[in-house]
Amino acid sequence: MASKSELKNDLHDLHLEDKGQQHRNPSEVKMSQIVLPCHANHCGELSIGQLLKWMDCTACLSAERHAGCLCVTASVDDIYFEHTIGVGQVVNIKAKVNRAFNSSMEVGIEVICEDLYSGRHWRVCQAFATFVARRTDANKAQLKQVVPCTQQEQVEHSLAAERRRMRLIHHDTMQDLLNNKTFQRSISEENRDEDEAVPTEKTQVESVELVLPPHANHQVNTFGGQIMAWMENVATIAASRLCNAHPTLRTIDMFHFRGPSQVGDRLVLKAIVNNTFKNSMEVGVCAEAYHGEEPLRHINSAFMTFEVLDDKGRPRPLPPIKPEPQEGQRRYQEALARKKIRLDRKYIISCKQTEVPLSVPWDPSNQVYLSYNNVSALKMLAAKNNWELSSKKGHVSLYTVEESQSLCFRVEFEMDVPAQRAFTLLSDLSRRQEWDEHYTLCEPLIRVNEDDYIYRVVTPSVSEGGKVQDFILLASRRPPCDSGDPYVIALRSVALPTHPPTEGFNRGEVVCAGFTIYEVSKSVSKISYYNQASPEVMPYISTDIAGLSSSFYSNFRACSQYLLDNIVSTPTFTPSTSRPAAAAGLNSS
Repeated sequence: MASKSELKNDLHDLHLEDKGQQHRNPSEVKMSQIVLPCHANHCGELSIGQLLKWMDCTACLSAERHAGCLCVTASVDDIYFEHTIGVGQVVNIKAKVNRAFNSSMEVGIEVICEDLYSGRHWRVCQAFATFVARRTDANKAQLKQVVPCTQQEQVEHSLAAERRRMRLIHHDTMQDLLNNKTFQRSISEENRDEDEAVPTEKTQVESVELVLPPHANHQVNTFGGQIMAWMENVATIAASRLCNAHPTLRTIDMFHFRGPSQVGDRLVLKAIVNNTFKNSMEVGVCAEAYHGEEPLRHINSAFMTFEVLDDKGRPRPLPPIKPEPQEGQRRYQEALARKKIRLDRKYIISCKQTEVPLSVPWDPSNQVYLSYNNVSALKMLAAKNNWELSSKKGHVSLYTVEESQSLCFRVEFEMDVPAQRAFTLLSDLSRRQEWDEHYTLCEPLIRVNEDDYIYRVVTPSVSEGGKVQDFILLASRRPPCDSGDPYVIALRSVALPTHPPTEGFNRGEVVCAGFTIYEVSKSVSKISYYNQASPEVMPYISTDIAGLSSSFYSNFRACSQYLLDNIVSTPTFTPSTSRPAAAAGLNSS
């Protein structure tokens, strides 16, 4: 959820854009709708189905403005509905293309509600949709690149590649969690009151819709927003059958369009409650299409989480469900997995960079979101536009930026080494003690995947007689997605059950640190090191920032020499030590 200050700045930007005082993204499209009774549900609140129609329409117009040709919805990321919208209030929807890939692009969507009487504004939800360009001729669409002009656009442009990566591995993440022995054990140990359990058959809904011309878009396909609205409708009915009340939709897991449908198709919409938790339930819903005697085609699927609120707006407890054998049991377990993923993601993202540093517990089920948060935090730090030059010696520059209680620094230099070589060498933290005097030891603990490793780093004490420090760091490395993007090596602290704080060591924490490496030319790269200084890190660099020392210069001169010494015989990136048995066991459990 956005903070009040962030929302205030966003609204201020909107007003400035309207006055022509600020850059406006050329792909940006705005839609404003007043909520009429025909748009509302039984509670006098805007129907989520209607809101999804408006969001999809606005995003499609933005995508087509950028592409210059017809575009279709491929998917819509998870949506969290923070507030409801009443009759008489105004819905302001803004959509703009964050990044274009080959023939697909990510469109950011923001929904803000406006009360005309009080003048108040508040954010309702945010979403990221993927659209695919469709040319009318036989040639495949090749989209022009998005050129970010503001700091916020640079952040979203950079993070779009990481969000795309998460979408592509979402299915594998789910399967890894379902196969996790600890997770399977937690399911088997779950207590359920079979006497009060409601059979899932009671909640099953099947409805058919004939696709008519008013349901089609300008491409004569069924309007994606209309399909999403129909899906929300049957999901609400299924949820109502369980609780015998009117539920409130809180979240929607990703809509994924698997194929088109046309006017004349029959859309079969199916929904069923997959699982109930203490105060919420997950409803699975799918859309299938057929025409004449042809077999059903899978069009879309999504998972929606509902709550039932009492008179004071508090969630009511829900009864447990009794799943059907086989398929019902599979849906039951997958719902538990999705809930765990949502909670992991919410916890990781809620660890704000301005708060006290927290080492998020790592396990295989949340590693995708920890990696995403790790990379996104570094990219957001690098995108700040208020860096101030603090010191410079030779070709090495030290920059700082102070915000509230946070102090960040950046050390930057250029050198004659190809960017890819520098990336390969600096990615292997187990070799960092060869050039960094602050790294006494760096041992790899877990190979998460080919791009993510967990290390234990030992650093010497700064004060006389002080304790030696150690850190458990997640290192996430990312090659460029497109030309002009940097190589990224992001670091943050995580907690490992197999490696608790040990006697004689002070367990330190790194909030956000790492490298960006830009290719200046084929043989020259610009290397920047970033660190959001935590209390454990500050003593090492405080004299540099105060201008009393230039140890940053000698440290990065040593880094330069290390890169030059290894510029020819660049090793393949593999940690030089193997995983301990305990860590390996955790990774495979």
